[in-house]
Amino acid sequence: MILQIEEKILTAMLSHGRREEPNEACGYLAARDGVVGHHFELTNIDAAPEHYTMDPEEQLAVIRRIRAEGLQVAAVYHTHPETPARPSVEDIRLAHAPGMVYVIVSLMAGVAPVRAFKINRGEVAEVPLHVLAAR
Repeated sequence: MILQIEEKILTAMLSHGRREEPNEACGYLAARDGVVGHHFELTNIDAAPEHYTMDPEEQLAVIRRIRAEGLQVAAVYHTHPETPARPSVEDIRLAHAPGMVYVIVSLMAGVAPVRAFKINRGEVAEVPLHVLAAR
C-alpha cells in the first residue's frame, strides 16, 4: 500500500500543527479515487503536547461530512511538536483500528516532517507516501 497525498495537504497539516503549538494537533484525511486531497481539522480536547483526543462530536460530524461528500476516510493525522514523525509508545498503545493509516507530522527541524504508519496489535509498519505536486 502507498498513501497518495496532494502536496497542499502536507502544507495544511504543517500549518495546523504550528497554529496549535505547543500542543498536538489532530484530524482526518479523506480521499477520492485513492488520492488524499482533503483534510479535516479537529479539536484536541486534551490540549496537550504529548497526546491527543479528538472531540467526539466533531469526529462524528466530520465522518458524516466525508461520507456525504462521497469521500473515503484515508487516515488519522496528528502532530508531534517536539519529536520525530514516528509512533510514540502511547500512539502504539492507543491505535485500535488495525486498518487505519496513521499520519504523523513532526514540527521538528531537520527531520522528515510527514510519515505514515499502520499499527496492528503493537506492530508498526511504515506506509510509503507518494506526494503529488500541485498543478
